[in-house]
Amino acid sequence: MTAEKSSTPVECEEFQQQLPEIFDSGVSIADHPHLKTCALCSSLVRDLEYIAAQAKLIMPIHDPSPAVWDNIQSALQQDGKQGKDRA
Repeated sequence: MTAEKSSTPVECEEFQQQLPEIFDSGVSIADHPHLKTCALCSSLVRDLEYIAAQAKLIMPIHDPSPAVWDNIQSALQQDGKQGKDRA
């Protein structure tokens, strides 16, 4: 049986501050060295992954139709023309 090294609160705080970037990077977080030694952060990551998976089921993400992007572009062009008229 191997003894797990316990993490310090500072290590946990630093890891937790990095979590958004780690999740956004798409890299497998399961291999992060901190998670091999910290049960608290491992549990936190499991909970966050579960919440993210459940949220996708509740609100499926749909890309807006091309008409939405066309309307946004038209509105920006109109706003740009109005801005030039004021100058």
